[in-house]
Amino acid sequence: MSNNGVEVLESARAFIRREAAAIDQLAHSLDGSFLDVVHRVLATTGKVVTTGAGTSGIAAERLAHLLSVSGTPAFYLSGQDALHGGMGAITPTDTVIALSKTGQSAELTELVTRLAERAVHVIAVTGNSESPFARAAGSVALVETIPGDADPGGLIAMGSTLVAGAWGDALATTLMTVRGYPWHDVIHTHPAGYVGQQAQTADAHVQTAGAE
Repeated sequence: MSNNGVEVLESARAFIRREAAAIDQLAHSLDGSFLDVVHRVLATTGKVVTTGAGTSGIAAERLAHLLSVSGTPAFYLSGQDALHGGMGAITPTDTVIALSKTGQSAELTELVTRLAERAVHVIAVTGNSESPFARAAGSVALVETIPGDADPGGLIAMGSTLVAGAWGDALATTLMTVRGYPWHDVIHTHPAGYVGQQAQTADAHVQTAGAE
C-alpha cells in the first residue's frame, strides 16, 4: 500500500468495518450457552475468577474488573501464576471463567484440567469448542470471531480481543440488570474519578425521581 493519505484512511476504515462486523456477528450468535453462564455465575456461592494468557489474559483481567464494578465480585488470576501456586486460592464453591481464542494454550489446558480434578467448575470461553482446553472445561461458551480477517493474518488478536471484550461486557451488564445492582452501590465500589462523579449524579436522579 502506498503512503497516499486517501488509501491509508480507507484501509483503516475497512479494518474497523471488519471489526464492527465481528461484533455484530457476536450479537447474532448469542445463544443458550450465554444464558448458562449467567445462571452459573448467579448461582456461584464462592468467588468468580477469570483467567487467560496473552491478549486473552488482558481481556480476562478487564472482565474481572468490570464484573466487580457492576455487582459481581471477581478477581483475575493469570494462568501462569495459577500454575505456580495461585490456584490454591480457588475452591469448589468458585466459578472460573477462562478465555482462550484458539483453545490451544497448553498452559491453560493444564490449569483447567487440574481445576476440574479439584471439582472446580470452569467455563471455557473460546472460538474452538473441540480444543483440548474446551474439552477439559465443565462448560463451554463458543465465542467466534467472524470474519476471521478481523484478526490480521488470522493470528494477531485484534478483532477477537474486541469480541471477547464485548462478550464480557454483555455478561457484566446482564448480571447487573438481573441482580438489580443499583448505582448507589456503584458509588461505593467506584467512588473516585469521573465514573464516581457520574455514578453519584445518576444515583441522585434516581432518588429524586423516587421521591416525586
